[in-house]
Amino acid sequence: MASIQDVAQLAQVSTATASRALSRPDMVAQSTRERVLSAAQQLGYQPNVLARSLRQGETRTIGVVVTDILNPFHATLAKGIQDAADRHGYVAFLFNSDEEPAKERRALETLRGHLPQGLILVPTSGAREHLKAMPDLPVVELDRVTGNPDATTVTTDNAGGGAAATRHLIELGHTRIGMIVGQQDISTATQRHDAYRAALEAAGLTYDPALVLSGNHREDDGYRAAMHLLSLPADHRPTALFVGNNEMTVGAVLAARALNLHIPVDLSIVGFDDSRWAQTMTPPLTVVAQPAYDLGVQACEQLIALLGRTRTKSAARVQLPTTLIIRHSTGPPGQPRTNASNRDPARPATSSHPPVPPSAGPPRA
Repeated sequence: MASIQDVAQLAQVSTATASRALSRPDMVAQSTRERVLSAAQQLGYQPNVLARSLRQGETRTIGVVVTDILNPFHATLAKGIQDAADRHGYVAFLFNSDEEPAKERRALETLRGHLPQGLILVPTSGAREHLKAMPDLPVVELDRVTGNPDATTVTTDNAGGGAAATRHLIELGHTRIGMIVGQQDISTATQRHDAYRAALEAAGLTYDPALVLSGNHREDDGYRAAMHLLSLPADHRPTALFVGNNEMTVGAVLAARALNLHIPVDLSIVGFDDSRWAQTMTPPLTVVAQPAYDLGVQACEQLIALLGRTRTKSAARVQLPTTLIIRHSTGPPGQPRTNASNRDPARPATSSHPPVPPSAGPPRA
């Protein structure tokens, strides 16, 4: 493998000049820079970025920890972060915690060895404790919040999205609306659940804890929760489900199919998060969409801003709106089956809504 000395020899410059031409090109004459670059290309030279970063005391790397890289929402977050980091000349190191606090802790310990300049974290329930081991590292909490009042956060309007989804089902005439929720020690899950409950009560409907089950953010758990709710006696079975994320929504749809329930004839479903499968499934799914890519970009921009200023400035709170996209998985309860095939296949309607403050409920994670 070629070394910087080999490049310098071929370009007929000193080793120091060759190094400057590659790492700080503005400090070298253009003709010299072009000669060094040509030599590096001929030799296939690849600089040792870590060694150079250690010498300069700056790694230009950031850590990124998401909770489920197989979830399209989190994959899109990571894409937004990486694109923004690349524009600023940073490299993003990606880790996956699998919603497990122990894995998150190990990821942060591994990340420390790479000397990142900052961290973007989708927190697990253990994150606030884990971050105490990295008190001087600039951190942006993405999608979820730990409850740290000094943290910079980038989130969506979970309360507004949850309220819009529930109101949509109420306006269709549903009175028995079940919910499959995420972990109640995670802020997004509690905010969506609280908004669902508040919307029911605002409409004069009774909140029934028996119609609310946890799906733990996973497809399998979402399937089990939906199977339980949809197997209740007919006079208590929900006619509609609001599901707290896209993975659990997959499970709920599969459960409905396993029970031979027709959507939206026998059951209306609203999911939280949009995706390609939600748009192309039969019928296309009504969802609360989040701007996942923009969330990732905003998180990276906030972190870059943190790196360029003193820590005495107040923490930023960025919240992006959600949008209710009405497709064909929702309809009035007891809708005759013949109507399902006659629904207007026109382009889905969209309904944006202003932020709605979360109601009182379990403490945020």
